[in-house]
Amino acid sequence: MRRRIIPVVLLVGVLTLAASGLADPGHKDKGKAQGKAQGKNKFSFALTTTDRRCDGSEPWATLTEKRTYQVHANGDGTFRLRRVDKGTFTTVAGKSPGNCTANKSKHGQLVRAGVTGRFGGYLEGTITGGTFNKKGTCAVACFTGDFISAFFGVGAVFSCDGATNSTDCKFNYNYTAPSRGGNGKLIVRHWQDRGKGSGTTLDEHFHGDIASS
Repeated sequence: MRRRIIPVVLLVGVLTLAASGLADPGHKDKGKAQGKAQGKNKFSFALTTTDRRCDGSEPWATLTEKRTYQVHANGDGTFRLRRVDKGTFTTVAGKSPGNCTANKSKHGQLVRAGVTGRFGGYLEGTITGGTFNKKGTCAVACFTGDFISAFFGVGAVFSCDGATNSTDCKFNYNYTAPSRGGNGKLIVRHWQDRGKGSGTTLDEHFHGDIASS
């Protein structure tokens, strides 16, 4: 997914995360969001985002998802943030998400438009330099960078931010489509984007693909 991690804008690929620059599994996120607090330091939002290929070069799908941020105080002034994403994807025509030299497993070349499937995953790291305000609010969209700024302050730093060199980050995203999706058979129908670290310590691995040819 390259929804990933987070550069401040996302990691390089898919897990491409946040419009503000945080990564996710995955993910550069662009879209709309609506959400509400759930109690016990859990905050959920409905998002529509664009996911990018394993090399981060171009979008391969539109994602519709529920994103939940879970905040845990570590007791030393830092906080553990876990972002859980779950929803559906619809492909756009072009190169398949797993088609890049970094993916050494079996993958295809192209994916047709209209293939649908499901995905899920998480991104987890530590927030430092901020003060948690559980009554914070996100305006319009609430991607990872927006959430951190709104609930921890603009000075907070997330260990999964792609601009930060840290080994304290991990993520894992999986995408699966039916064997026959989008009016035809798929030659590869499961794609995984997982890894750990951020910045220069990023260690990311891709497996499989969502591909029609």
